[in-house]
Amino acid sequence: MHPSIVTVTSTQNHQDLCITPPTSDIALQGRIRIPGDKSISHRALMLGAIAAGETTIEGLLLGEDPRSTAACFRAMGAEISELNTDRVTVRGLGETGLQEPANVLDAGNSGTTMRLMLGLLASQPDKFFTVTGDGSLRSRPMSRVINPLRAMGATIWGRDGDKLAPLAVRGQALSAARYDSPIASAQVKSCILLAGLHTDGQTTVTEPAKSRDHSERMLSAFGAQIDLDPETNGVTITGGATLRGQHVIVPGDISSAAFWLVAAAIVPGSDLTIENVGINPTRTGVLDALTLMNADITLENKREVAGEPVADLRVCYSQLSACELSGEIIPRAIDEIPILAVAALFAKGTTKIRDAAELRVKESDRLAVMAAQLQAMGATVTEYPDGMDIVGGATLTGVETDSHDDHRIAMSLAIAALRATGTTTIHRAESASISYPNFIETLKQTLGDT
Repeated sequence: MHPSIVTVTSTQNHQDLCITPPTSDIALQGRIRIPGDKSISHRALMLGAIAAGETTIEGLLLGEDPRSTAACFRAMGAEISELNTDRVTVRGLGETGLQEPANVLDAGNSGTTMRLMLGLLASQPDKFFTVTGDGSLRSRPMSRVINPLRAMGATIWGRDGDKLAPLAVRGQALSAARYDSPIASAQVKSCILLAGLHTDGQTTVTEPAKSRDHSERMLSAFGAQIDLDPETNGVTITGGATLRGQHVIVPGDISSAAFWLVAAAIVPGSDLTIENVGINPTRTGVLDALTLMNADITLENKREVAGEPVADLRVCYSQLSACELSGEIIPRAIDEIPILAVAALFAKGTTKIRDAAELRVKESDRLAVMAAQLQAMGATVTEYPDGMDIVGGATLTGVETDSHDDHRIAMSLAIAALRATGTTTIHRAESASISYPNFIETLKQTLGDT
């Protein structure tokens, strides 16, 4: 038996995660399940809250972000049962619409909650809403959804030229519109579609590349009329539909699976199967990227669950090769770029990541933070405005690092630490609970570190 690999200490309001890999006999083995898909969890709660009748949700992600969504919609009159993975019941508001809340709506750290919700709030005539979030969310750009909503007739005020939260919204009867989005963003697209749900006429959103399509799939399942135009990456919603409550089964989140895919790919001797993972083609950029890097990944037991494709993913250690990640793959892998940067550290050659400037306005500036933290561990990383170059073959040394209160940074650094010499300490590691509440327990499980 080797000493404990993974230890956690708490200091005041924060958590330090310490990882000390042994010099040998470390590998990730077995079968694991991951939390429910965060994107689908948000949308199931929201659509259930505005639908007529009852929606039941199985496999809901119990992270902080979906809890923020549930709290906001409870405050507007939806009846949402206690959140658990087995079964959550949502009794929606249907034709009556969202109620004006007595207090400020708090989206916490969740950009998805705030941006998607704005489309619904803006389209509730004669009702007043105020929305805020934590320090990180209040610094993230909201103009990308405010501007197209205003073009539909929305009345929204905010800080810094109406670009930042807190935001105030006076609901209006909006007009249907066409919006040609300059960026591929599921949050922007979904916000406009949700606003279009309550207009007379057809609202269309086009994108330069196809972003994740969970909103289109779920809106259609709840009874909205959705039309797709593959040539323009366009989605059209016809306003006026009454949504009906549904039974939703949430598959495992491929963004959470990504940490284990990379961990098993870079730690010699690993053979790990991740069960029940959503493999929606608009989300599988991480699989395509790792395939480009010659990772040994097999999709087993492919099936469809509640309209979403699902599979078990088996990943074994292999020698990775460098690649270039840019263009159309980036919108499908944007959340996984931090952990793909870790994979690149152990790939032969120099991996180039481009067209990823969007990462600078996430929970942290993920390009700057990942570059700085990996450099501190001994990696050779060159930062660019829209990406980075990562030289493979690095010998990492355990040092003190910081998550910058970003869940994906915290978990990416934990995986990098498995191949570092000595102890890596990740400060503010509690941020992982935003999307993956039991990440540390699963890490111990895969390592046999009980």
